Amino acid sequence: MGTISFLKRAQALLRIQNKLARECLAELLAVFVLILIVLGSSAQMVTSFGTKGDIFTTYLAGALGIMVSIYTAVGVSGAHLNPAFSLAMCLLEQFPWWKFPIYAAVQISGAFTAAGAVYVLYYDAIQHYSNGTLTVSGPRETASIFATYPADYLSLSNGFLDQVMGTALLIVGILAILDTRNKGVPEGLEPVAVALLVLSIELSMGSNCGCPINPARDFGPRLFTYVAGWGTEVFRWVEGRG
Repeated sequence: MGTISFLKRAQALLRIQNKLARECLAELLAVFVLILIVLGSSAQMVTSFGTKGDIFTTYLAGALGIMVSIYTAVGVSGAHLNPAFSLAMCLLEQFPWWKFPIYAAVQISGAFTAAGAVYVLYYDAIQHYSNGTLTVSGPRETASIFATYPADYLSLSNGFLDQVMGTALLIVGILAILDTRNKGVPEGLEPVAVALLVLSIELSMGSNCGCPINPARDFGPRLFTYVAGWGTEVFRWVEGRG
């Protein structure tokens, strides 16, 4: 009884009362989980020279990561996970504008932290694969583990259009899934439907830019690679990377 009482008191002391703080922590954790899975699958594929994964496994991991992360935070923060989705909710007057920069900062922070965790987890593999040289281009580049880069043929304008269309399709699909006027999915399975939506977008629009369709997913890890030693080239439009 004494132990149970102590645990209850500790739980009461550690409980965060502020609603916004709880939302931010939930969003941070959910994005961390998502990006940890997404980048981990990419690191496994790249550093194993494609023997322990391929492009489909990374897409599948990304979709499953979406599902897990939504279940992680949907009851607290709404599981936005994506500044573009938060912005859409503001435009639809379903989310207060003053929260938008806070959510965006938290989402980017979660992605940045997850990139660091993947770097630590796969540090030896990355060093072995790259021969100790962190590069953005070339046959042993490792920057694409963390952020997405354009295909060799892609122009800047086409890359912009690619991301606008992919992100728009994502938001329209999510709104359709959540719209109670539609024939909705069974209650509790919305994250599964969103995961399948993401997988379909990745499978149909992934070849141009790698299909990030999430500013936090791309910018957070990209910022991490800059800090970790890949240099300013991570922010440039790189052609001929292979």
